Amino acid sequence: MASLWGGRFEKDMDDIVKKYNASIFFDQRMYNEDIEGSIAHVTMLGKQGIVSEEEKEQIIAGLKAIRQDIAEGKIVFNVDDEDIHMGIESRLIERIGDVGKKLHTSRSRNDQCQVDIRLYLRKEIYEILSSLCYLESVILGKAEKYADQITVGFTHLQHAQPITIGFMFMAYFQMFKRDIERLMDTVKRLNYNPLGACALAGTTMPIDRHLTSELLHFKAPTENAMDTVSDRDYSLEFLSDASISMMHLSRWAEEFAWWNSSEFSYIAIDDSFCTGSSIMPQKKNPDMAELIRGKVGRVYGDLMQLLTVMKGTALAYNKDFQEDKESVFDAIDTWKATIDIFAKMLDKTEFRMDQIEKQLSKGFLNATDIAEHFAKQGIPFREAHSIVGHMVKACENKGCDFEDLTDEDLQAIDSRVTKELLGDISIKTCVDARVSFGGTAPSEVRRQIEVGRQWLNSLER
Repeated sequence: MASLWGGRFEKDMDDIVKKYNASIFFDQRMYNEDIEGSIAHVTMLGKQGIVSEEEKEQIIAGLKAIRQDIAEGKIVFNVDDEDIHMGIESRLIERIGDVGKKLHTSRSRNDQCQVDIRLYLRKEIYEILSSLCYLESVILGKAEKYADQITVGFTHLQHAQPITIGFMFMAYFQMFKRDIERLMDTVKRLNYNPLGACALAGTTMPIDRHLTSELLHFKAPTENAMDTVSDRDYSLEFLSDASISMMHLSRWAEEFAWWNSSEFSYIAIDDSFCTGSSIMPQKKNPDMAELIRGKVGRVYGDLMQLLTVMKGTALAYNKDFQEDKESVFDAIDTWKATIDIFAKMLDKTEFRMDQIEKQLSKGFLNATDIAEHFAKQGIPFREAHSIVGHMVKACENKGCDFEDLTDEDLQAIDSRVTKELLGDISIKTCVDARVSFGGTAPSEVRRQIEVGRQWLNSLER
């Protein structure tokens, strides 16, 4: 097949060069966006009198027929197509003749590929946003169910303070809320129309970029043609969003792996999200959680790949930019699948409160609460902190808990401290008392859930 750009060439590309140069095998997934952009472009050409009304209708009909054939599998692309733009345009010319040659008036593949990827990425972002919103709804449901259930809060992987499970769920809710907000910001910046920027300097033809912006639901045309064809910031921003969100998913997957271990036994993951061992019949491995931890690495790699591609490219377009798509496609596929799998796994995972209850007496979880209680009684906090530290040491020496210390033990540490002053230091009392804004008390967790639900509902409207 003769190339649509080969007028000044005397030789065809070497076969090995064709394969190396072609992007059709991965960018064909954007065929619908390519045709959508072409229909908007020729509609504008018709309105501006650059093509006749009859020519416009012929081209649109041809493009729609090609789109239908692709969807039905009647068109199979190959290396000679080079890319999705050439693959569609060459078939259009085959079908409707010389009229099809007018489609490419006042545009370049430089701006055309930008239109395709922006349209494709915008569509995928909306789907990812929907998946993240579903995950958030699962989190809210679980947070509500476990709003009163107490577990161990960790710092440095050591027992730190008692918290509610609902509180922990709402911590992850905030992470994914930020992910959603970042994606929404990314859409704002990518949603500008590149069509009409052409190769790098615009065109002498009387085009109307505002019309194509309206037809393609872009906010407005991009401001500078040279920047337009060389800009991949929106893809980098998307990959950064994906990397951060995958990191959040990986963090929670890590906790799933701990909680599922025999040492913790905090959770029961549904069998449908686990695998067994080929040699050890007793094993129930949290493979989906572990695989999620692994998948984050490839999304990080997608971001670094495109950053590396872009780092040494002068204005305006460079062939390097063809390498912008595979990393974006990979990140889209990986991120979407990971969100959906994690949300379903989370929905079908239950906490084993009988096992968690055994851990609440370990690690002096109420130590901070005792220090704060002493501070309320007028003991300066730094002194209270030191007193409780000595109490911990005394308990360790005696092999007991705070409640088992006698008045004699306490007086030996500090004359101001008695069992009466100690008051109610049960784990439940400590948790219930943490009513500061953003705290772990069940009443405060329910407030967080309500605020989260209102925010999520506002997005869905």
